[in-house]
Amino acid sequence: MRSMQVTGELTGQVLALCRQLVTEVTPATRAKIQPVSDKLNQPLRVAVAGRLKAGKSTLVNALIGRRVAPTAAGECTRLVTEYHYGPTDRVDIVGRDGTTCSMPLDDAGMVPQHLDRPTSHIAYLNVTLASDNLRELTVIDTPGLQSVNDSISEAARAALSHAPLAEDIDDDSQSAAEAAEAIIYVFTQQVRSDDIDALEAFASLTHKLSSSPVNSLALFNKIDHLAPQAGADPWPTADELAREQAQVLRRNVCDVVPLVGLLAETAQAGQLTATDCQHLRTIATLPQTTQQLMCTAVGLFTSLPCDVDVEARTRLLERLDLYGISFALSQLRANPHLATADLLRLLQAASGYPRLQQTLHKSFAQRADIIKASFALSRLSAHAANATDADRDIIRAGIETLLAKPEFHQLKILDAAAAVTTAQVALPEDMEAEVARLALTQDPAQVLAMPGATDRQLRTAALSAASRWRAFANGMATPQQARVAHVAHRGFFLLAQQLNSQQEAAS
Repeated sequence: MRSMQVTGELTGQVLALCRQLVTEVTPATRAKIQPVSDKLNQPLRVAVAGRLKAGKSTLVNALIGRRVAPTAAGECTRLVTEYHYGPTDRVDIVGRDGTTCSMPLDDAGMVPQHLDRPTSHIAYLNVTLASDNLRELTVIDTPGLQSVNDSISEAARAALSHAPLAEDIDDDSQSAAEAAEAIIYVFTQQVRSDDIDALEAFASLTHKLSSSPVNSLALFNKIDHLAPQAGADPWPTADELAREQAQVLRRNVCDVVPLVGLLAETAQAGQLTATDCQHLRTIATLPQTTQQLMCTAVGLFTSLPCDVDVEARTRLLERLDLYGISFALSQLRANPHLATADLLRLLQAASGYPRLQQTLHKSFAQRADIIKASFALSRLSAHAANATDADRDIIRAGIETLLAKPEFHQLKILDAAAAVTTAQVALPEDMEAEVARLALTQDPAQVLAMPGATDRQLRTAALSAASRWRAFANGMATPQQARVAHVAHRGFFLLAQQLNSQQEAAS
């Protein structure tokens, strides 16, 4: 994934505010502000959530670029696990009593399935990895929702929503993931009402981003299972279903991305060896009808006569499944001397991971600054509400000073978009889409839906949009609609100013 900026213009200003506040407030309030300040210097925290066996840990491995998160059910899959960047690989087991003990990764380089203490005594796992993918992104793997074990499901929900925990799970599991600033929600079939409930619960955690799709993305995983027959191309069906699910979830997520998670993990983590590729080349020399028959069922793939032994074929299934094997065989038939690295790149493309990377860059990386700043200000506002009168006035004055700056108007746009996209404020569909674009991207061409337009054309369009929103606010709008319209008007006016500055700089 492309670089996510840790501290940007907005987060830098919020960080400066935090540093100022800690010198002015009482020690009790200072102790609450300091963690907010600390997190502004840390990478964007992205929680991966979803149902049990939806492929969350497989996605985590793809994001990290290493197969380190166990994908089979075990002790550690019942716990919230945070993955951070660090110079050495280490697993820290954080106990409910506040103690920490460390252990190495297992012989396969994965988080150990069996831990040194009962899971009931563990708050969460803190995994440090020397993976460049984690330099500007912290990944939080959560237990499965709707688990057969109610306590696991409850722990996962609490990690996302601050909901009360079951009596046998205390607040530690919740606190491990409560500061996640964005979410990737993984599902494998049509979304259900409780999937939407989980997404809304997460959104309610983020206050200013509440119920807004600005910091949420849905992943339609295991789309290879949608193929009409094993090994067949699933993408035509998957793309259509993803578009349908994007409509269902349009008020909860910024996009729905289809993925073959297993292929993404194998390609990203380099899990296909030269030996594996040689085995695939051997199978690719069989008659094509035999290859097709082998790829119709797992049992046929491992049992039909072939010079590749059953153990090697089983490993191929574990790495690629039937769709990946069928795809790899078709590539090797076309080019028998295809290098392992080239085959991995083709498998990565077939998995849909490049699209996910692009979406993550657009949805999170480009907006990390505003997501983190908004999240931090919401935390400061919450602390102000519970502070002494003097501390409350100091914090709120500092926040108001920041929000008065033009660059912080984007936070007001987020609030307006949240109100519109959740139908708290009703607008015509075209106006709703326009204010949503204003919140979801900082690319003028995307905001104005004018791809390929010049800066001059975009500036004219932005001024026209500003005038249109002002006329609406001063005309037929209800008071609620007028508040949104005034925010949109200023947003488009500032966009026009930005484009004018760019045009002047270029001339």
